[in-house]
Amino acid sequence: MEWHVTDAQSLAIIDREIGDHVLSPAEYEIVRRVVYATADFEYKSLIHFSDLALQSGAAALAARTTIIVDVPTVQVGINTTIQTTFSNPIYCSIEAITRPQKEKTKSAWGIQTLARRYPEGIFVVGQSQTALSALVELIDAEEIKPALVVATPAGFIDADLAKTRLEESLVPHIRTQGRKGSAVVAAAIVNGLVDLAWQAYGSEGNGG
Repeated sequence: MEWHVTDAQSLAIIDREIGDHVLSPAEYEIVRRVVYATADFEYKSLIHFSDLALQSGAAALAARTTIIVDVPTVQVGINTTIQTTFSNPIYCSIEAITRPQKEKTKSAWGIQTLARRYPEGIFVVGQSQTALSALVELIDAEEIKPALVVATPAGFIDADLAKTRLEESLVPHIRTQGRKGSAVVAAAIVNGLVDLAWQAYGSEGNGG
């Protein structure tokens, strides 16, 4: 991301208001991106990182692993950052060509279809609870083994159920806890991770 003076000023305000924390430098960088994108400081305590989530995600990005997202909002939100760094392929579950199925939403059916095609991909579910549930079903059945799952859908009904199952799966993941979340949050998390990965892998991956 290209930062401007106003961005730096805003980040300084965020740093001041967040104050002391127990996040690692990389985790903090992602959390402050989310706070910057949402102006919601509660995300400081709502974003959870599994063991090795950042390492696995960064390595997968550097390896040009395919990224699967649930909605176009996430795809648009991360596309510029991806295309100016690792250029990973990005596919959206809603746009996946699938045969109709009454039992599942289009995003859930699409993410299942793409997950079977890219079982070790990076999955970003920012909005659709049904897509996250469908993804977790495949993980539980050991049909797929994602490099990273970013899960931030908001919800009131069983909002944490799929996220709890994701936590128990031991798959590397970054998730929001509770009712809050959105596609904007998911995009901010991915963009922060891409920038961190580019700092770590970018120059060696591009011969510079």
